[in-house]
Amino acid sequence: MLVLRLLNVVAPAYFLCISLVTFVLQIFLFIPSMFRDPSTTPLFSPALLHGALFLFLSANALGNYILVIQSSPEDLGKGLNLGKGAEVVADWLDGSSSPGSALPSTHFCRLCARITQRHDHHCFFTGNCIGTGNMRNFIMFCLYTSLACLDSLVAGMAYISAALSMSFENPLAFLTLLPHSISQFFSGALLSSEMFVILMLYLWLGIGLACAGFCCHQMLLILRGQTRYQVRKGMVVRARPWRENLQEVFGKRWLLGLLIPVLSVGSDNRRQKEK
Repeated sequence: MLVLRLLNVVAPAYFLCISLVTFVLQIFLFIPSMFRDPSTTPLFSPALLHGALFLFLSANALGNYILVIQSSPEDLGKGLNLGKGAEVVADWLDGSSSPGSALPSTHFCRLCARITQRHDHHCFFTGNCIGTGNMRNFIMFCLYTSLACLDSLVAGMAYISAALSMSFENPLAFLTLLPHSISQFFSGALLSSEMFVILMLYLWLGIGLACAGFCCHQMLLILRGQTRYQVRKGMVVRARPWRENLQEVFGKRWLLGLLIPVLSVGSDNRRQKEK
């Protein structure tokens, strides 16, 4: 438990540090290197378009990241004075103490110390539980983070290709880039800044693939009307049309949340059921 609590603090700081490094490299290294002659640069030059695209992706990724933290899932035990009975209540909600009495898809998170319904999982990179209140923002965060990493990967490869006069036409060139760069770095033929960018290329690739995988897996569960917690516990969910499952998470005004980071719209169907 101590390791998990430590990870819950370190992981968000690690993500913010990577985001800051990526922003600095893009703004002060990659984008300026795309300008051949700033005085004759047209209004819609590739460099300016790339800069605008990167700022759009970064703003959405960071905005949804903040909203995931702020819009926590509803705490069902907020009005309860759990005290020493927190573990008992947690066992009851999970159904381990009284089979069949557990609330649907309810879980007590010992890291967040709250009871949430429609619980999906605890995200260490946000230090928060993912559930009804922030599921859509979490998916948008994963989507735009993967796109921002892909954008940074392409820009970084273009910078390295120009700086080292090498080509990435051969697919094996990227796989052999790291070992060759390490040998050149220790021999003094490669600058430390160039070596740092090469290391960041592989980091962006790993984070981008991981976020894309999270996003695709989460969308598949949403289409089925399931959560990760339900799958892990083997809970049976009521079959519904996939359109209703999507609307429950993204709402009717889903396009607004796709373009700008806004609070979760919520499901009109779920609100009607609650009424």
